[in-house]
Amino acid sequence: MRKSNRTHSALLLLGLAAILAAGCTKTAQTAPSFAVPVTVAKADKRSVPIELTAIGSADAYSNVSIKAQVNAVLEQVHIKEGQFVEKDDLLFTLDARPFEAALEQAQANQARDQAQAELDDVQAKRYRELYKAGVTPREQLDQMQANADAQQAAVRADQAAVESARLQLSYCKIYAPISGRTGALQVYPGNIVKQNDVPVLIVINQVTPIYIDFSVPEQYFVSIDKFMKQGRLRVEATPYGDTKPEIGYLSFIDNTVDNTTGTIKLKATFENTDRRLWPGQFSTVLLRLAEDENATVVPSQAVQTGQSGDIIWVVRADKTVEQRKVKVSRTVGSESVISSGVEPGETVVTDGQLRLIPDMKVQVTNPLAGS
Repeated sequence: MRKSNRTHSALLLLGLAAILAAGCTKTAQTAPSFAVPVTVAKADKRSVPIELTAIGSADAYSNVSIKAQVNAVLEQVHIKEGQFVEKDDLLFTLDARPFEAALEQAQANQARDQAQAELDDVQAKRYRELYKAGVTPREQLDQMQANADAQQAAVRADQAAVESARLQLSYCKIYAPISGRTGALQVYPGNIVKQNDVPVLIVINQVTPIYIDFSVPEQYFVSIDKFMKQGRLRVEATPYGDTKPEIGYLSFIDNTVDNTTGTIKLKATFENTDRRLWPGQFSTVLLRLAEDENATVVPSQAVQTGQSGDIIWVVRADKTVEQRKVKVSRTVGSESVISSGVEPGETVVTDGQLRLIPDMKVQVTNPLAGS
């Protein structure tokens, strides 16, 4: 009985092994070959700009705080807050009556001293003739000449006083020293303004042209300095919320590196004729250094990060794929510039990389790019 059971068990095991072997053989023989669907693009060779991107803020080309230069009552304001003014436009008028009176007094003193000077000069000439005739002693002649010289000095002092009074009077009309946009009015008519007092009357910002200040890592200094010596470097500034860039040129490189941030400050000048850039406004800044005329370019989504660095899947002519290790020199927009690993004209996978293994067949789902 035991022998029969053992024999039966052995037969069952042999049968099971045969069934498994037959199943495996059948599966290996009938396993279908399939292609993984992917999207592809061609590696292109073309001219690509060498650019740096940063965040910058606009700064007024010139900023002037308007203050009174005399103590007087503010009579009239000739502008409005936020108004664009041109150079030499009249901004404020102060009460000029005290300064007009001071000018008239200085002019009167000058006229009086001038008359006395003419009289002293005549007397000095008369005594000179008398001295030649031997009638007057030398001492009297010297005294009269000294009086004449002193009075001439008094006339010159009076002339300086007149000019000073006239200058003080001119300060009663305040003109715009630059063209620009005015800020908020700080003092209103009827108030007494004082010489160089705080607050200022108003602030004018010159916005045409305008500066954009931005910073870049210090390792780019050598390249920027090199290309700037070869010619003007173009800078594009796109204000936040806008898509159209303003075009300007790099005009300033700071003379020191900020040790706290490891960056160097740059400044670009923009004409800003349509006044799209505003002081204090942030913009995306693109500094163009040069053109790389023979760059190999692929879509950025074709580049994957592997354990040993960046990789790209390349589609061969027989529709199989191979994995390439590549070196990405930089990214420009939605494209990556490849310095090694891919040649122009090769087909690279842009979507579906996660399902690929080397030598696997693929099916291109975007025939236009794949062709």
